[in-house]
Order: sequence, then C-alpha cells, then structure tokens
Amino acid sequence: MLELLFVIGFFMMLLVTGVSLLGIIVALAVATALMFVGGLFALMFKLLPWLLLAVGIVWVIRAVKKPKLPLYQRNSRWRY
Repeated sequence: MLELLFVIGFFMMLLVTGVSLLGIIVALAVATALMFVGGLFALMFKLLPWLLLAVGIVWVIRAVKKPKLPLYQRNSRWRY
C-alpha cells in the first residue's frame, strides 16, 4: 500500500515541477522497478529468521531420529 502512495505522490510531484510526459513515464518505470527490488530484499530479510528456524528444526530432528535399518540388514551374519 505504501508503494502505491509513493508512486502516486511521485507522479504528482513530477507533474507540479513541469516534467514532460515522457520523463514522467520513464521516472515512474524506474521508481517502480527500484521499489519492486527493494520490496523483494525487505521481504527476504523479514523471512530470513523463519527460514533459519525451519532449517534448524529439520537439522535437530534428523540428528535425534536416526534412520532405522531393515530387519534383514540388522540381523544378518553375512556382510558383503
């Protein structure tokens, strides 16, 4: 929502200062691209602790719960 308000405010300020229509369109395209990339990085940093927590939980579960061997491999006298 804030990104939309920024773009509208940016458009209005360019209109007030007397920039040409082509300049406004180019400026809006660049500002939208920069805000999109910035939003992706902000979302990545916001989700990073949860991703690290998920990796830690999986690591602990795999360390505690060892894979079980089938019965024919556990009790076999013949090892190849």
